[in-house]
Amino acid sequence: MMKLKRKMLGAILVSITGFAALAIVAVVLYVMGTILIGGWGVLSWEFVSAAPSEGMTAGGIFPAIVGTALLVLIMSIAGVPIGTVTAVYLSEYASTRSFLARLIRFAVNTLAGVPSIVFGLFGLGFFVQFVGGGLDRVLTGGAELRWAQPNILWASLTMALLTLPVVIVSVEEAIRTVPQDLRAASLALGATKWQTIWHVVLPNSLTGILTGGVLAVSRGAGEVAPILFTGAAYFLPHLPGGLSDQFMELGYHVYIMSTQSTNVDATRGIQYATTCVLLLLTFMLNFSAIFLRARVRLRKKG
Repeated sequence: MMKLKRKMLGAILVSITGFAALAIVAVVLYVMGTILIGGWGVLSWEFVSAAPSEGMTAGGIFPAIVGTALLVLIMSIAGVPIGTVTAVYLSEYASTRSFLARLIRFAVNTLAGVPSIVFGLFGLGFFVQFVGGGLDRVLTGGAELRWAQPNILWASLTMALLTLPVVIVSVEEAIRTVPQDLRAASLALGATKWQTIWHVVLPNSLTGILTGGVLAVSRGAGEVAPILFTGAAYFLPHLPGGLSDQFMELGYHVYIMSTQSTNVDATRGIQYATTCVLLLLTFMLNFSAIFLRARVRLRKKG
């Protein structure tokens, strides 16, 4: 009797978990299908390669694609190395009881829970007004306000701060998966602490570091709130000429067209098509993480 009850309980649990998994897949497929159907009539090479025109009711999204790519690139250059170095310090050098390590972990956990709009306000106050204003005084003596205005550099640095906790946590977890025996063997052979980290720890945790970094960047690529005040432009039918210029971004473009457009019905297809491109960019980043992880694993086996 007890055996029968256990089988029934196991079957019920399997059914519930399977139904939940299928429900999630169904929701994702429904959302993806709705977006694809809504934007299929607009998606074309001209749409991807042209600039917006006629009040963004016609044309394409090429400046928004380039702006998003530049944002992701600068954000990665600024955030991933700092997050990796911090994770190495926390996992390899800092003592779990030290005040500095606890302070850093508290700061990381606090940043992870801060709403993204707060990062945008911080970027406006710190990067745009404080750092940008000081840079203007140093470079031009205050005659111009080129750097004390929202631009792609300040937006990228703000996004780097947003993704920094994700990078630190993911890289630290990847480093902790390296067995302690490898560290002990390296130290026993006469290697220094840094040589052990560089030649043993980091190579064996490279797949996790790459995956965590790319996933953090892909998460930042879809954020809109941090760039509202720090660099995103409503309508800019040309490419940014430098780091001090404003830029268009795919997520912000969708937000503006769905909330601020004078004719939402006329731009509905463009909204769906832009969302498709943004999702494609995010999926490409995720698939690149999977591809890099597989290549590194194959190289290790070889």
